Amino acid sequence: LLIGALSLRTSGVYFIMVTLAFGQMFYYFAISWPAYGGEDGLSIYVRNQFPGVNTLDPIQFFGICFVVLMAVLFLVNRLNKSPFGLALNGAHQNEERALTVGINVYRLRLVAFVISGAITGLAGALFADLNRFVSPTMFSWHTSGEIMVFIILGGVARLFGPVAGAAIYILLEHMLGGISEYWQIYLGLILLFVVLFAKGGIVGGLARREVRHDG
Repeated sequence: LLIGALSLRTSGVYFIMVTLAFGQMFYYFAISWPAYGGEDGLSIYVRNQFPGVNTLDPIQFFGICFVVLMAVLFLVNRLNKSPFGLALNGAHQNEERALTVGINVYRLRLVAFVISGAITGLAGALFADLNRFVSPTMFSWHTSGEIMVFIILGGVARLFGPVAGAAIYILLEHMLGGISEYWQIYLGLILLFVVLFAKGGIVGGLARREVRHDG
């Protein structure tokens, strides 16, 4: 809430830079805190327990993550169709018009920022539970960059965009990683192609194809 209240006073590239700056601040704070492992990170020797589930079993732990993912997608879908989601989309399309009809754009964006941060925090908790290890690099701008790659590949403003983008990224990492240790070069070329010729990402491209097919 505090970071959002400060960051949302900017927009565009400045907003991105401010949020990245906060991430870097937490990163350097984490590596300078020896009580929690510092640069070496913090090992977690047990996983969180869920009633009736053995979290040490990979399949059962995957089931937990899958259920959480579906619940989050359902929540986001309901929010998109709610008055809050419609007002947020309207503010995104035309901020001045939204202000004219009395919508508090700053408050809307702050609530969306907090919801987004809560979902990302939940994902981070599951990630730490999976690896049983927390590293300060989770705060670095590289992690934020990876998430941006997911969104660009899958499609911005698409419900399943980030999910599809993450799946494609992991697939490319395994496939291209076997070709060269510098597989990020090929990933960069793919990103350039998506940005220049498929601006809606994979999900957006498939949606446009379906529309043309129906037409």
